[in-house]
Amino acid sequence: MQSSALRRLLVIDPCSDLQPLLSELSRSGWKVHECPLSRALEYPADVGIIQLGDCLDTVRELLARNPAQWIALLPDHLHLNEAMGKFIGEWFFDYHTLPLDLHRLKTILGHASGMARLRHGDPHQAPQGDLVGDSRAMREQRRLIAKLASTNSPVLIRGESGTGKELVAQALHRQSRRAGQPFIAINCGAIPEQLIQSELFGHEKGAFTGASQRKTGRIEAADGGTLFLDEIGDLPLELQANLLRFLQEGQIQRIGCNTPIAVDVRVLAATHVDLEQAVVARRFREDLYYRLNVLQIRTAPLRERLEDIPLLVRHFAQLYASEVGRRPREPSPAALQAMQEYAWPGNIRELANRVRRGMVLAEGRFIEPEDLGLLASCQESGECNLVDYKLQAERRALNEAIQYTSTFTQAAKALGVSRPTFYRLLNKHGMRTRHKSPPL
Repeated sequence: MQSSALRRLLVIDPCSDLQPLLSELSRSGWKVHECPLSRALEYPADVGIIQLGDCLDTVRELLARNPAQWIALLPDHLHLNEAMGKFIGEWFFDYHTLPLDLHRLKTILGHASGMARLRHGDPHQAPQGDLVGDSRAMREQRRLIAKLASTNSPVLIRGESGTGKELVAQALHRQSRRAGQPFIAINCGAIPEQLIQSELFGHEKGAFTGASQRKTGRIEAADGGTLFLDEIGDLPLELQANLLRFLQEGQIQRIGCNTPIAVDVRVLAATHVDLEQAVVARRFREDLYYRLNVLQIRTAPLRERLEDIPLLVRHFAQLYASEVGRRPREPSPAALQAMQEYAWPGNIRELANRVRRGMVLAEGRFIEPEDLGLLASCQESGECNLVDYKLQAERRALNEAIQYTSTFTQAAKALGVSRPTFYRLLNKHGMRTRHKSPPL
């Protein structure tokens, strides 16, 4: 039976003719919300119904921010011109012309619900915050964050560039007792050496040429909360001594001031460099290293969590939908395979940028490999390794099960897997079908 968590219907400004259908859906297990357009973002939904009028820009903003499968109701007097047709084709799963045919609309809702289930996957595997993914590496990372968040000890976050080290720091802060206090981040490698001491510790008016007024430093601004020092390995040696003194004493001095200021912060630091090697090379203070490396979290590179790519692509497609003014696209099977075969030297940051590009360039309903700037699958090049052949066999088995059965339950049974596993396999391979939808 389909989970009720994936049978949520949002109806915007419903007309009275819809009430019989909405009552029937409620009795059959749907969770139905009715609200005006102004409150539409308050209700998460998997399927939505909205009647179109003249305010298309307002509707577009809603659709870009709510990832439901939307169905448009078109008044019979509304002229379906080329612009309106493109708008519906871009943003809606289907449309229905008034007056209502409740049987036909019910069928459309069934198909939309099935598509929502495929796109969203298992609701019990929803990502926490922006830490998207259900790979073993991500599950272990979330468990470790939950353990370390409640302490006040420093945490060193290690990992390659683009693996989400700042997201881990934000999650540690969000789950800590300091969550209601400031989270202040500073990239130690992005600030000129002559300015970084002022940025960290602040300065008094007249402390140096150009200091026209008092400046509160980042450490002081984080008082009571969390200070995140990104790329700590790039901090100049002379500033490392000042930072060490603060960690030992819990006090700072603004430049040009001799009065110490007590500051209570939790320090999180991140680096992509080998700090142990930097200590040996005398580029990083050993005593500061041990002060920062009390607890440690490693962020996995994307090549070690390729199974998270479908979830990440959907996350970024939704994130950039408003920016590019288009409905979030799904990757085609060829695009998904190309992403699985790519090395991802830029990790998640590179994936986000490629999805952003794909959202702009995609011409059809799916993002293709060329939209992402990636080569097509190994099938076209004729160079497949064992993993590639296993993926192709898996995809072929799914296609045959879908073709020769009439329901998802039968297809899963034919393959000897559970329905949730069957849906995850469909998501893994980016497969979309017109298989019979589950009954309402």
